[in-house]
Amino acid sequence: MMKFGSSFVRGTALSLLRDPGTTARVAGVVLLQRPRELITGNIPGKREVRYAPEEAPGTDRFEALLDGKRIPAPVHGKITWLVDGKRFFPEFERRIASARSSVDVQAYIFDNDDVAVGIADLLKKRSQEVPVRVVFDDLGSSVASAKKPETPFPAGFTPPARMNFHLESGSNVKVRSMLNPWLVCDHTKLHVFDGKVALMGCMNIGREYSSEWHDLMFRVEGNAVAELQKDFNKTWRRASPLGIFDFSKKTTPPPVPAVAGQVPLRVLRTDPAVGRYEIYKATLLGIRAARKRIWIEDPYISNDDITEALEDAARRGVDVRVIYPGKNDSKIMDAANRTFADNLVKAGGKAYAYPRMSHLKVILCDDWACVGSANLDTLSMRINRELNLSFNAKEPVNALIREVFAPDFARSTAHVVSTKARNPIAEAVADQL
Repeated sequence: MMKFGSSFVRGTALSLLRDPGTTARVAGVVLLQRPRELITGNIPGKREVRYAPEEAPGTDRFEALLDGKRIPAPVHGKITWLVDGKRFFPEFERRIASARSSVDVQAYIFDNDDVAVGIADLLKKRSQEVPVRVVFDDLGSSVASAKKPETPFPAGFTPPARMNFHLESGSNVKVRSMLNPWLVCDHTKLHVFDGKVALMGCMNIGREYSSEWHDLMFRVEGNAVAELQKDFNKTWRRASPLGIFDFSKKTTPPPVPAVAGQVPLRVLRTDPAVGRYEIYKATLLGIRAARKRIWIEDPYISNDDITEALEDAARRGVDVRVIYPGKNDSKIMDAANRTFADNLVKAGGKAYAYPRMSHLKVILCDDWACVGSANLDTLSMRINRELNLSFNAKEPVNALIREVFAPDFARSTAHVVSTKARNPIAEAVADQL
């Protein structure tokens, strides 16, 4: 609790000094969204069932629907899936080691365990040769550093007290942290190398993601990387200690050449400071418009608009399947997942428990997919800063089914509806997360 208290006070006070206008807007969002989710999800009585029957996800008509809802226009890039730490971390290290002009790293959590320190030391070494910038969320990293991983540290390893100090010590690494006014976090995971290749998705930097949890990142190449570099640059300026008084020159990333296999991708954000709720809008449209299937793997499923839309889809005959972690790192969210799974199965859908902690955030509606840092909870949909990609191209969709959904359905156990009475207090708390 002390970590939350200090982050709230320090983050809010400094943010008000650096950018009072944006900080005030974020306060308004929090004051609006918290009671909204608490009240609307617990009003008794019949709900209106809403869905869009004319624009099936994966079609040109659905893409036109997204355009009409002011979802960012597609850019083009190639996606390669990196399932689990055994594929992501070697790729991450190779990209850091081979960069020639720049390394930009953004994570919600940059932990202080042996895996994170190994990455930090590699970044420090490369900073002698190329510019290296690192930005991470202050609250997320502080809370994570106070927790021990599931498996013990190597003999003789001592975690550094503060990762920002460790990164800067004896190196040219530039480090900034995203503050947490009103306990709002930046949950983004995005790493860009030479402005030409990006790694993004669901994983933070630490031991859980390297070897203990089931997780997902993906490599992006081609034209879309220029947009992702622009996004990182905006985050970097936002994290400046000078705030709105930082008048350093804004740079526009150069165009990135096309690559073979690139497809249209939409770069989606949740960013309450600037009124962006594209992940929520696109996800809800995809669920409501789906005809044949909605497949999901996500660790925290509690946003009432999303869960109710999924139950509605199951009732109208859509193949709704949800994979949740059988061993969740949050007891409250585990209870919320299981309550939702009960309701989904009763509505005609299917739910599965993955045998360990699964941290993937993936949704497939018919032939349209959305994947990235955002969970299906209120924090990710309405409050925290998040970054996703959506697409309907055949090849990456089929690869997602082949590399993620097919093996994970096979590994998971069918959910059995509980006969225990649900806990309304736990559900109300989960609605706020």
